[in-house]
Amino acid sequence: MTAPATDRMPVLYLSHGAPPLADDVLWTRQLARWSAALPRPRAILIVSAHWESAPLTIGATHPVPLMYDFWGFPEHYYRVTYPAPGAPELAARVRALTGAPGTPVHEDPARGLDHGAYVPLKEMYPEADIPVLQISMPTLEPQRLLALGRRLAPLRDEGVLIVGSGFFTHNLSGFSWGSSPQDAPGWSKEFDAWGEEALRTGDIDALLDFEHASPSGRIAHPRTEHFAPLFVTLGAGEDQLTGQRTVIDGFWGGLAKRSIQVG
Repeated sequence: MTAPATDRMPVLYLSHGAPPLADDVLWTRQLARWSAALPRPRAILIVSAHWESAPLTIGATHPVPLMYDFWGFPEHYYRVTYPAPGAPELAARVRALTGAPGTPVHEDPARGLDHGAYVPLKEMYPEADIPVLQISMPTLEPQRLLALGRRLAPLRDEGVLIVGSGFFTHNLSGFSWGSSPQDAPGWSKEFDAWGEEALRTGDIDALLDFEHASPSGRIAHPRTEHFAPLFVTLGAGEDQLTGQRTVIDGFWGGLAKRSIQVG
């Protein structure tokens, strides 16, 4: 049973894996249990590692086909559907909160949810009955994404679940299908442990400078797009960071799947 609604929604950062996440019994169970413990959102706003577009761009506000933005997988992964309702009212609120003179907000009405959005949502809200809106990351600069999260924070008081979707470590050269968590590469374990400590102690300055402040940061994230959504989450939950907690941890194919909740 879904937890009852409260006055303010939490904000999440989750590691979204890849389409075969759907076949992972443990991970799917973890995501389902997580969503069951959350207040039921009126709508979901998601920022995925797989959509970078400047200026900030609002995706489809009515149901359109998913984006199967991956290659070389078995055919059944390309037949997955997630017909969640659109969220035009949420899109209008995002536009109002983030737009300003000299800071335009674009729209891409044909852009459906990418796998960074629908893969975890299908496990968390399989009925696809909650309106979902995806927006782009307009930059990979941590400070600017933190500021974006701050601007979006009022949505939490309107029943909106804000989700940053990435992967806590993401170097595909170290990915190994079927490997045990104990066999995760040293750089992935080091970065995960460092990140857990930085989050636990609220060391936002270190997290913002993760490429330099962390051990193996540039190995764990040769490109930073999968860590970047975390900063939207931290900005949206800035006033409650002392209460953030890890909900899912461990490794998948050697990559850290740490996922957190603020609030």
